[in-house]
Amino acid sequence: MRALFPGSFDPVTPGHQDVLRRASQLFDDVVVCVMFNASKTGRLPVAERLERLRAAAEGLTNVTVDSHTGGLLVDYCREAVIDVVVRGVRDAKDLDYEMPMARMNHELAGVETFFIPADPALAHVSSSLVTAMGRYAGGSV
Repeated sequence: MRALFPGSFDPVTPGHQDVLRRASQLFDDVVVCVMFNASKTGRLPVAERLERLRAAAEGLTNVTVDSHTGGLLVDYCREAVIDVVVRGVRDAKDLDYEMPMARMNHELAGVETFFIPADPALAHVSSSLVTAMGRYAGGSV
């Protein structure tokens, strides 16, 4: 079974890497894909995000890295013959955000959503927090 792990990955966090590793153990093939999110302002160029995802996926032989910035997630799933979307959730707020999208993806294309709860040691980490810390420390994300 093929699964899609979509996200903005701006930047890739240890939590993303953990969800990706765990998904790779559950599914035959996993496509981790940079997607466009209209509610987020991209900080890193897509090419850099892809490079970081490739590094995060190193050693995961059943993982491929891709991007899809011009269309719906369900369109990508149809084209790539993917029936399951993997989403990491840190807390109830994440689940509340993800549930309507999961229902819509199922309604539009029969795509199921598989939620992987965040490792408690990483649940406090978000891309926004990583970016803010990088700026505060004077470095890059």
